[in-house]
Amino acid sequence: MSAVQNRKEDKQPHRTNLYFDIPSTPWPIVYSPDYNITFLGLEKLHPFDSGKWGKIVNFLKEELMINDETIVRAREAQEEDLLVVHSKRYLNKLKWSFIVATITEIMPVAFLPNFIIQRKVLRPFRTQTGGTIMAGKLAIERGWAINLGGGFHHCSSDQGGGFCAYADITLAIKGNGHERDFMDDNRVYILDAFNRYIYPGDGYAKRAIKWKIELEWDTEDSEYLAKVEAHVAKALHEVTPDIIVYNAGTDILDGDQLGGLAVSPQGIIKRDESIFKAARIHKIPILMVTSGGYQRSTARIIADSILNLHHLHLIDQRLI
Repeated sequence: MSAVQNRKEDKQPHRTNLYFDIPSTPWPIVYSPDYNITFLGLEKLHPFDSGKWGKIVNFLKEELMINDETIVRAREAQEEDLLVVHSKRYLNKLKWSFIVATITEIMPVAFLPNFIIQRKVLRPFRTQTGGTIMAGKLAIERGWAINLGGGFHHCSSDQGGGFCAYADITLAIKGNGHERDFMDDNRVYILDAFNRYIYPGDGYAKRAIKWKIELEWDTEDSEYLAKVEAHVAKALHEVTPDIIVYNAGTDILDGDQLGGLAVSPQGIIKRDESIFKAARIHKIPILMVTSGGYQRSTARIIADSILNLHHLHLIDQRLI
């Protein structure tokens, strides 16, 4: 559920062109219209709502929380940014439409020219990845940040999958997916809550999870929230991280065909509230990414959660 970076060792961050000064006036909420994926209707062949990010923004605008001038516009991660984590070999593999079709789990993509795939599929992923890197810097500076996209946790440095083509969490921290990248990195402490019968299927990657919250099928609000809150509290007494990277997926929602849990919309809102409260109590910067979730209602839930964080003064526009 969340990755916690603990940089006790003196190690210089990797270089990236996405670290630049951002004015203090906008909210540390990162988004670009380029996040959204639409091409020939093929995006409808995957259960993921590939336009959810724009819907979140529209809901927040309707509630008058933000407008186009009060949020940070994400920039696309370029090859030199991606090479901080990814190999040239892996990036070259993405020039094959079949490889991208496998990663996105939309097989008709294999038959499209790759230049279309680069523009219509991979560019949105690269822009969300750039947004996560930018949000990481903002979180350190302001105490919190939210990338309305990102959270591609099924992608590692040399392998994509599960609708994840770039390892944005790993990229944000360095300068089954991202867990492989931190297998031997003691500076990174991973706490994960998951359906024990589904995720992570990669047994090798699972070894990198320092604190496992293994859940049963159809776990509901009371049990889920109690376990998350208790284990997060214990973990934050065990480590003193420099930043929390919070992978706030909504695939725990009741009825999600891939998550297998039964948490309500209000349960998701309370979960996010508890994580931000923990970060505030311990005075730890927090970066939130929106990650997976395979129902059309998730955009409304994410927006309601952000509005709740604002209502409770767990996020605000001022520098912290």
